[in-house]
Amino acid sequence: MQTVVLDTNALLMPFEIRINLDLALSDLLGDVRCVVPGPLIGELKHLDHKFSKAALELARKYEIVQTTLSGDEAVIEVAHSTGGYILTNDKSLRARARKEGIPLIYLRSSTHLVIETFK
Repeated sequence: MQTVVLDTNALLMPFEIRINLDLALSDLLGDVRCVVPGPLIGELKHLDHKFSKAALELARKYEIVQTTLSGDEAVIEVAHSTGGYILTNDKSLRARARKEGIPLIYLRSSTHLVIETFK
């Protein structure tokens, strides 16, 4: 079973563009385990975004993985420790994941998720 690490951007996707993350990830990878770095819960609580409360509820549906880091560093750390993919549309996080060889999942054309892996 593949692990997918969700960042704040990914947790907002279902509400901003009306995509079912569970179904889209299942179509891409089959059976997946979605995890959220613990510090992102606090980030969502303080985020000034119209969908932050809904994204927080969604985040709590998934496994919360504790880490001492925050923000993008927490996402990178959890991806490394789980050997998982990172799901994000954040350009700086995607660039960093590419540098570190972490496989990515991101939204293309505001309609579907795609995988980018590195060998």
